[in-house]
Amino acid sequence: MVVGVTPDQPARVLKVAAKHAALLGAPLVIVNVDVMRFVTYEDPDGIVHSAPLDMDIDTGSDDLASVTQHATQLLEGQNVRWSVQQLVGDPAIALKKVADQTDARIIVVGTRRRGFGESVREFFTGSVAARLAHRQLRPVLVVPLGEPVADDEDVVWGEERAS
Repeated sequence: MVVGVTPDQPARVLKVAAKHAALLGAPLVIVNVDVMRFVTYEDPDGIVHSAPLDMDIDTGSDDLASVTQHATQLLEGQNVRWSVQQLVGDPAIALKKVADQTDARIIVVGTRRRGFGESVREFFTGSVAARLAHRQLRPVLVVPLGEPVADDEDVVWGEERAS
């Protein structure tokens, strides 16, 4: 089982993935994708070389450490084997690649956060869950991050909710 995780993501996504991995008796591969880097080339032996989109920004190692620490805290005492990997580039492509390499049964991702900025980002980059669902054969489990909204209730974004 493969799960896409970001450092600031609610614990719910990882908890749901771990629960399903334990139920299936499958190992859990936790994947963090550094979207601020891109693949420049891949050696024949599989070593991937990458470069930053912006030379002044390099958060990848911090993100990996944060995701690893978070997973260690959440999964301690759980009956699931797990590992953490960091890839670079497009999250949907990276998650698909790991799922192919590990012959994963399911890919788990969280929904995007609510808010104007996230809506704009998704408009330009698209939904990771939707792209995964259309570009590979494995089931995609999408874990909602926000509070549910009733069918007849208006969606309230960001700061409007606090008012």
